Amino acid sequence: METFEQFNLPKALDKALNELNITTPTPIQVKSLPVILSGRDMMGIAQTGTGKTFAYLLPILKQWKFANFESPRVVIIVPTRELVVQVVDVIEKITQYMSIRTLGVYGGTNINTQRKAVYEGVDILVGTPGRMMDLALDGVLRFDNLQKLVIDEFDEILNLGFRTQLTSILTMMKNKRQNILFSATMTEEVDEVLDEYFDFPEEVSLAPSGTPLEKINQLVYHVPNFNTKMNLLLHLLEDKETYNRVLIFINSKRLADVVMEKLDNAFPEEFTVIHSNKSQNFRLRSMAEFQANELRGLLTTDIMARGLDISDITHVINLQFTDSPEQYIHRIGRTGRADKEGIALSLVDPKEEEMLIAAEALMEKELIVTEIPEVVEISTSLMEFEKSKLKAKQLVKIKKAEVKGEAFHKKKEKNTKVNLGGPGKRNPRKTKPRNRAVEAKRAAKRKNK
Repeated sequence: METFEQFNLPKALDKALNELNITTPTPIQVKSLPVILSGRDMMGIAQTGTGKTFAYLLPILKQWKFANFESPRVVIIVPTRELVVQVVDVIEKITQYMSIRTLGVYGGTNINTQRKAVYEGVDILVGTPGRMMDLALDGVLRFDNLQKLVIDEFDEILNLGFRTQLTSILTMMKNKRQNILFSATMTEEVDEVLDEYFDFPEEVSLAPSGTPLEKINQLVYHVPNFNTKMNLLLHLLEDKETYNRVLIFINSKRLADVVMEKLDNAFPEEFTVIHSNKSQNFRLRSMAEFQANELRGLLTTDIMARGLDISDITHVINLQFTDSPEQYIHRIGRTGRADKEGIALSLVDPKEEEMLIAAEALMEKELIVTEIPEVVEISTSLMEFEKSKLKAKQLVKIKKAEVKGEAFHKKKEKNTKVNLGGPGKRNPRKTKPRNRAVEAKRAAKRKNK
């Protein structure tokens, strides 16, 4: 069995790992360490929950030497502020016996406080692309002494629309540095950025791009509408012994609040919801409560999912199927972590079938179809967002019919025009203004006759 002893880590790191009860490296850690120690650029393909954070931190910290610089020597870019908080927490724990200044920066908080902290000096900076770019444009954050750049959840950073910020930051980094990147999937957009900014990165992969963790049992329920989905969800969650660590995904934060109300009515104080409209403190507190088993389940949107590093999730439930096949893989990767078994359930309505097929094609694996239990009520009523989609479809059909009959209507309109005769009739001469005096004389003559 592989152990951390073979890595010849410094005593300060070994001691911290022992106190954290981390003794056995994961496959991605074993594969990444020699590549990162070589100084070459690296592209790691690995799903969430495979130990990526330690995979890049351990070799970076193994080579660490004290230097009296104020600007960061290591920059780590992640997609969400929740992930910033978690990575900073890991670094602080693992470097507790080393003299390293670590700072996390992200939006939604006072930028002046972060400006001051960066100005005072930092060794390892962890941040989201937007806030990091803001600090760099202000001239507070400099990359003069940068040695290592780590981009974690690379594909998700691009999916969330941060390509402009990311490429702006990369353009500001003039000095030669080592680039270390991790992504769950290898997309065309990831390839484009790699080709433009990095020097022939060596690929370290646990599985082909798009392949989910094999320890996840993937099931699908074909459900007619959202209200039936809710009936099925509530039925499943009644089994509290089985569904005791549940992560539920939904696409809309507005709909998330509606679902949360129903969950709270059925299972008071057992679930919580986090999305971008919730405050930072609420989100961090909710995640801490879930991690501490004070809550049975967490309802979230994709934009928050990348900040969730929560262990022992037994079930991932897709209440709505994702709009992206790659995102489906990120979602289900929240269970089946650290060599444990996991279950992913997807509740798919007819409008979501296309995305389900796309996800199956990407994975080269079909989900196991499961029948809806007979006790679950099949609803016939639609939610407002479903009615809106239905109206939109009907409107498209009407417009198509109008376009199809346009020539007929023009012809019909032409046939109804009145034929006024010749040109003179169409443009009759204007009559002279009426003369009341002349008209009165003519009337008098007619009367005398």
